Amino acid sequence: MPKAGSLADVGEIMQLAFLPKDFDAAVKYWTETMGVGPFYLLENIRLGDMKYKGEPTEAVFSVAIAYWNDIQIELVRPENDALAHYSGEHAVHDRVQHVCITVDDIADAYKACEAAGAEILVEGKVGKAGAVIYADPGYGPGGVVEFVQLDKGGPEWFAMIKAEALDWDGTDPLRKVG
Repeated sequence: MPKAGSLADVGEIMQLAFLPKDFDAAVKYWTETMGVGPFYLLENIRLGDMKYKGEPTEAVFSVAIAYWNDIQIELVRPENDALAHYSGEHAVHDRVQHVCITVDDIADAYKACEAAGAEILVEGKVGKAGAVIYADPGYGPGGVVEFVQLDKGGPEWFAMIKAEALDWDGTDPLRKVG
């Protein structure tokens, strides 16, 4: 149970995210060595009204998402050089780059970040009703925390990916979405 009043106290910790130097090799490692999969690939994501440290950014990235028991694994692939939560000092490769916490109301995450003195790196909209922020609590590279208020259908989509992982036989390890 997270400590009351901590950043993790505002929602459910659900994801470990990695920024691999070699995206394809990372997919191969996770699927073949760790047995995690299948991964679902969402390409060329552009958050609505995306800002980096309060300024608009045109960052585009792709992610591959799978489940390892109850933990979601996300592999992030930047698609351009625009500033984002995975650039500069936060470009921590081949180890955990950020963790994700789902929240019912993104306003609670903003309040928790303010109380903790965490710097908001990226903020944006996800779909029609969802929102996301990436914050640096100030403990060095790799310490980024993502807070996401899922859009309608998000929980069901994640549940489908998790269910697929339960009896995955290793075929079709990377499945493109859309």
